[in-house]
Amino acid sequence: MKQFLILSVLVWSVLSLNAQPIAVGSVAPDFSLKNIDGTTVSLSDYSNEKGVMVIFSCNPCPYVQAYEDRMIALHNEFAPQGVPVVFINPNDPVQQPADSFEEMQKRAGEKGYPFPYLADEEQQVYPAYGATRTPEIFLLKNEGNGRFVVVYTGTVDDNYQDAAAVTVPYAANAVRTLLAGNTPDPATTVAVGCGIKAKN
Repeated sequence: MKQFLILSVLVWSVLSLNAQPIAVGSVAPDFSLKNIDGTTVSLSDYSNEKGVMVIFSCNPCPYVQAYEDRMIALHNEFAPQGVPVVFINPNDPVQQPADSFEEMQKRAGEKGYPFPYLADEEQQVYPAYGATRTPEIFLLKNEGNGRFVVVYTGTVDDNYQDAAAVTVPYAANAVRTLLAGNTPDPATTVAVGCGIKAKN
C-alpha cells in the first residue's frame, strides 16, 4: 500500500509538471459553480459581455496576495468596458483549510471583491482549463452563440513583487488588444504562483 501511495504521488507530480494551459484559440470549457453568496455562476451568464477574465485564485498563496489589488483593479477598469473578472478557487480545502468556503467568503469580504468568487469543489473546472497555478489568468473572447474562445493565458504582469516596478502589464495589454479587435501578443506567458492543491 505504501509503495502504491508513493507511486501515485510520483505520477501526479509528473502529470502536474507536464500540464499545460488550454491552447489559445480553443473553445473555453463552460462551468457552473457555487459563488460565495450561494448563487450559481456559469460562463454562459456572461453572454452579453465582450469577454471574461477567468482567474484561478485562492486565499493564502503569497503570489495571489501580491497580485490581489492588481486583479481587483483589472476588473474595475475593464468590467465597465465589457470584460469582467471571475475568480475560481480550485484548491482542496482538506489539504488547504485556508481555502474553505467560509474562508473564501471572509477573504472576499475583507478585500471587497467586486466580482464572483467561485468554488471548484469537484475540481473539474481547473483541469479542463489546464490551470496549474494560482493566480493563473484565462482571458476569453465572446464570439457569440455561447461560444467563448481563449485569447490569452498566463500571468498578470512582469513583477509580482512590486506593482510600481511593472514594465509589462501583460493581462491589461491583452484586454486592451482584445477590445481593439486585435489578437493579444504575447498570447501566453508563464503563470507565476502557487501550485494548485489537488485532492488525494
